Amino acid sequence: SRATPMLHRTRDLTRNLTRVSEFFLLGFSDDPELQPLLFVLFLSMYLVTMLGNLLIILAATSDSHLHTPMYFFLFILSFVDMGFISTTVPKMIVNIHTHSRVISYVSCLSQMSIFTLFGCMDGTLLTVMAYDRFVAIRHPLHYPGIMSPCLCCFLVWVSVFVSLLDSQLHNLLVLQVACFKDVEISNFFCHPSQLLKLACFDTFTNTIIVYFVGTISGFLPISGIFFSYYKIISSVLRVSSSAGKYKAFSTCGSHLSVVCLFYGTAIGGYLGSALLPSPKKDVETPVMYTVVTPILNPFIYSLRNRDIKSSLWRILHRTT
Repeated sequence: SRATPMLHRTRDLTRNLTRVSEFFLLGFSDDPELQPLLFVLFLSMYLVTMLGNLLIILAATSDSHLHTPMYFFLFILSFVDMGFISTTVPKMIVNIHTHSRVISYVSCLSQMSIFTLFGCMDGTLLTVMAYDRFVAIRHPLHYPGIMSPCLCCFLVWVSVFVSLLDSQLHNLLVLQVACFKDVEISNFFCHPSQLLKLACFDTFTNTIIVYFVGTISGFLPISGIFFSYYKIISSVLRVSSSAGKYKAFSTCGSHLSVVCLFYGTAIGGYLGSALLPSPKKDVETPVMYTVVTPILNPFIYSLRNRDIKSSLWRILHRTT
């Protein structure tokens, strides 16, 4: 007779865990006085990011001097950065404005898939851009023939395919979770590792696969970038004139800055969360690579790139 109520409670608990239809995202602060400040801050950062990337897209499409492989990849990267930040920040802004942290199960899975897709595309495109700089410096005479429009489009489609594969693999691993022991996600967006932590059964294998796939999808692009820049540096050091060395390094400066910013914040965030796990770090750390990196990329490329600045000035003069 004592076992019967316990059995009913266990069944009710299992039924409630299985029928999760929504999650609650952890916010930055519960202080009502900080909500307007957070709303204005993230809305401003989002609008500046979109405007900066739109200006780069406008410059790359309207100026015939920028119809080169490097600016074609920069054009695609700007689109990806806009999609990357639009996956997480608008939902966070709406939650702050409405004082609600609820996200449906379907929306959570969709956000997770799109976030992984654009995040992986960021890394693969940075690798493709490193290869472009490698060809431009190592084989300048054969650069137009090697980096043909067909090869550029092929490299972008490979980036899209690899990112889709990575995104769907993460999605498949999370879909195997049939029930959840909690509905509060320790982040301001849905992430595969966060959802696996909420599973009501042991997901050690799934977690290992997620981290393994994440490591591979990060290690291979970083390896390609390191190899490209190793060859670039070895070629530049053989140049006798200091002006030639400066010109070669200046063509890679913006890209290298973005690579260090993107991978530095991402790796630092993951290592910090793994070594010193806490709900506050789970919320604050992702801001660096989900918000700060996309907002700085347009400034890095526009402020350090003479062609982009001159193109924007020409557009401004034609407009006025």
